[in-house]
Amino acid sequence: MTSDPLYRLLAWLSPAYPVGAFSYSHGVETAVEEGFIKDRASLIAWLESVIERGTGLVDGALLAAAWRAVDSADWPSFDTVAERAAAWRGTSEMALESRQQGGSFLSITRAAWPHPALETGHERTGGEMALPVAVALAAAAHGIALESVLAAYLHAFAANLISAAVRTVPLGQTDGQRALAALEPAVRRTVEAALAAASLDEIGTATPLLDWCSLRHETQYTRLFRS
Repeated sequence: MTSDPLYRLLAWLSPAYPVGAFSYSHGVETAVEEGFIKDRASLIAWLESVIERGTGLVDGALLAAAWRAVDSADWPSFDTVAERAAAWRGTSEMALESRQQGGSFLSITRAAWPHPALETGHERTGGEMALPVAVALAAAAHGIALESVLAAYLHAFAANLISAAVRTVPLGQTDGQRALAALEPAVRRTVEAALAAASLDEIGTATPLLDWCSLRHETQYTRLFRS
């Protein structure tokens, strides 16, 4: 990876990139409310499951498939991945979470880091797409290696959920970083699983409690987050 692609990847997946990620907890808020997450150890266990058997695995596979389609200029395949990504969410809140961030990511990246492929993707989807597809589109267009963007995407996903837990459990900042360090093997395994998947038909989730927490969050009495 050269310095320019690395610079872009760091910018796009930074907490400072204005896609609104800070406003979503992906069910963590309800998991704290219900007592499933109450300290660093339970947070790590929860997020390992979400990353390796839930949204992390699905997003990784979607990102890989979309990146390969854009890299080979196979736009019909890109359309298929984008359509599946739009439907592949268990609850309305999680669908909103991915769709809103994906649309914001694409809009901002088109303005700040323009590329013809971004315009093509925007035209084909109307500017509305799930976050992993939007990130894949930008990364492939700008020549960022698939393995690198997968690792960075999943790191950012984990870091955002840890940030939500730090604010709601609450946990100290040091415990938050310890949790992020502990999740490194889970992120690596999920990257490898996404790279190895021959087809999206091989990918699925096994996190019913995550879906339950998301459904509960829709009617939770007090809420800091949108999911």
